[in-house]
Amino acid sequence: MNRQSSRTKSSIFNYSLRDVAFIALTGVFCGAIFFATSLSYNFLLAGLSAVGLAPVANDLLLGLWMIAGPLAAMLTRKVLACTIGEILGSFVEMILGGQWGAATLISGLIQGVGSGLGFTMTGYRRFDKFGLLLSAITGTVVSFGWSLISEGYLKYNFGFLIILFIVRFISIGFFAGILVYWINKLVEKSGILNRD
Repeated sequence: MNRQSSRTKSSIFNYSLRDVAFIALTGVFCGAIFFATSLSYNFLLAGLSAVGLAPVANDLLLGLWMIAGPLAAMLTRKVLACTIGEILGSFVEMILGGQWGAATLISGLIQGVGSGLGFTMTGYRRFDKFGLLLSAITGTVVSFGWSLISEGYLKYNFGFLIILFIVRFISIGFFAGILVYWINKLVEKSGILNRD
């Protein structure tokens, strides 16, 4: 029994070349999505600004900006994969010319740590719907806390903050939760993960 638990513990820390490749591919692919999303954000922001809901644009799209971490974690099932995947995706967005420059890396770190906490809470044993639900919850809470500090959310009234929080949770829950679950299932079905 101890041998089994130590092997499991060891396996979540030891990265294979395949794990590194999956995280790298996830980061590059998602970084391109992050870059495209930041362009879409400008149009959405302009439209919502016209009706006084400019901050909602960020929360509507945040789930797309947080997809790399949970996807890297689901594909590799490794400690820190969530944070590494998200930072790498942010780095790719930055080098593609993302409008937030190097600040994107800080956001990637915060978002990756936030999402990763959900998997940490399961002891890296639940890479399923429950693990993704916890990841969406912790990702929402941590990233929202960061927005309170860095994006001036503290100036909004409590009712509007609740709306922003709910919109953010739905966005993260869908993109970094449900969509990641579907993508992971498709990759598993392809057989390239080979988790025997």
